[in-house]
Amino acid sequence: MPTAEPGDRPSDTAAARLTIDLAALAGNFRLIAARAAPAAVGAAVKADAYGLGLAPVATALHSAGARTFFVAWLEEGIALRRLLPDAEILCLNGLAPGAAEAYAAHRLTPVLGSLEEIAEWRATSHGGQAPAGLQIDSGMARLGLSAEEVDRLVAYRKPLEGLSLTLVMSHLASGDDPADPMNLAQRASFEKDRGRLGLAHVRSSLAASGGSFLGSDFHLDLVRPGAALYGLAPLAGEANLMAQVVRLQAKILQVRRVDRGMTVGYGATHRTTRPSRLATISAGYADGYPRSLSNRGHACLGSVRVPVVGRVSMDLLTLDVTDAPADLARRGAWVDLIGPLHSVDALATEAGTIGYEILTALGRRYARHYLPVDGTPGSQTGAAP
Repeated sequence: MPTAEPGDRPSDTAAARLTIDLAALAGNFRLIAARAAPAAVGAAVKADAYGLGLAPVATALHSAGARTFFVAWLEEGIALRRLLPDAEILCLNGLAPGAAEAYAAHRLTPVLGSLEEIAEWRATSHGGQAPAGLQIDSGMARLGLSAEEVDRLVAYRKPLEGLSLTLVMSHLASGDDPADPMNLAQRASFEKDRGRLGLAHVRSSLAASGGSFLGSDFHLDLVRPGAALYGLAPLAGEANLMAQVVRLQAKILQVRRVDRGMTVGYGATHRTTRPSRLATISAGYADGYPRSLSNRGHACLGSVRVPVVGRVSMDLLTLDVTDAPADLARRGAWVDLIGPLHSVDALATEAGTIGYEILTALGRRYARHYLPVDGTPGSQTGAAP
C-alpha cells in the first residue's frame, strides 16, 4: 500500500474511505503462483471478494492470470459469470436443493458434498455432461462426503458413474499452522479416499491460503487461496509475505480538550487520567468496525498510534490524540483504522477475531477507491444506496 497521505481535497466530501490496491492483490496472486508451481492457482472470491467488491477484484485477478474461481453460493456464481464469461467457476457450498438446472444454465460447477447431492445432480438431464466437483471430508465435519458415505460409494460405485468430475477436493482444518499434525493426517486421509474411489486421475485440491505455504506435498494439482490474496497472513505466527491490499481511513469530525476525570462514550466506560485531547471520527460498528474494539483498539494518526477510548458506537468512535501533534490531530484530518502501520490482522487481533471477519464486515458507506493494476488513476465509488 502507498504510504503517502492523500491529503484533503475540496472535492473530497467522504467521511470515511476504503482504498483497495488491485496491484497489490495481483502481486499476491503472482507470489502464490510462483510458490505453488507447477500446480495451478485458483482464486476464492466468495462473499463479494471478501468484502472488497466482486467486479473489480475478480477482473484484476483474471488479468493477473487466474482462470479458476471459487464462490460459495449459486447467486455469487451467476454474478461472476456475467463478469467472466470464459472462467471456470466452482460453487463450494455444493448443489442448492432444486437448483441443478440453474448451475448448468450458467455453466457453474457445483462441488457435490453428499450422496443426496450426487443423486440430485445425476437425476438432471445435465448430470452426465455438465462438470461437477466432489468434496471429501477429511476432518472438518462441515461439508463433503463423510467416511460412511465414502465407504458406501466404494462398495457401490454406481452413483459416480457417468459424472463429469473435474475436481476432487478437501479442506484443511489447520492449514495456517504448519506444526499441526492434523495437516498430514488430513492429506493422508484425502489421498486414501481418492484412491479408494478410483479418482486418483481427477484433478485434486487440498490447499487454501495456509496450505499453499505448507510445501509441494499439499499443492497437488490446484491451490485455491482466498484470504492471502487480500493481504492476510497465511501462516499464524510467521512473518506475513503478502502485500497489504486495503487501507481504511476516517476523518476527524471534532477535537476537544477535556480535564482529568472526564468520562467518554456510552456507559462511561473510560475515564481520563490526565488533561487530554479527544478526537471523534466518522466510523462505527455500522461500518464494520467491531464494537469489541471499545477501549482496546488503536488507530494511526500519521506515525502515531492513538488508542480507542470509550465504547465504539454505531457511527462514531473516539480516539485519545493527546500524544499526537496538534497539526495532525485536527478537524478534517484522516486517521488510519487499517493502513501501512496497522494491518487487518493487527486490528483483528485487537478485536479478538480474525482478519476474514474484519474484511467481510466492511460497511457499504465507505467511499471506495480502487488503485488499478496498471497504475492509471483509480475509480472512486460512493456509498451504496
